[in-house]
Amino acid sequence: MTVSRFYEMNAKPGMAAEMEASLYALADAVRKIDGCEGVEMLRDTGNEGRFLFNEKWASIEHHKGASGQLPKDVFGPLMAAMDGPPVGAYFDYLKVI
Repeated sequence: MTVSRFYEMNAKPGMAAEMEASLYALADAVRKIDGCEGVEMLRDTGNEGRFLFNEKWASIEHHKGASGQLPKDVFGPLMAAMDGPPVGAYFDYLKVI
């Protein structure tokens, strides 16, 4: 059963481009991990500094096991660009059209 792990993140003022670049790097790293079924990145059309990052996983356990497999250097640029901690939650897919 595929689950979605959504994160809402905001860039520090003037750092939207850095945030976007760091999310691309994170997406590339996440996609390589066993159990990952894809990554989606979205930017708010009315606020270029607000992003949604959606990871699709085979299970919650796959997601929880992935953190130890990510290169640590991928988080430095992201943390430098982020304005506060991300808000995250798991979601079940009810219907895919």
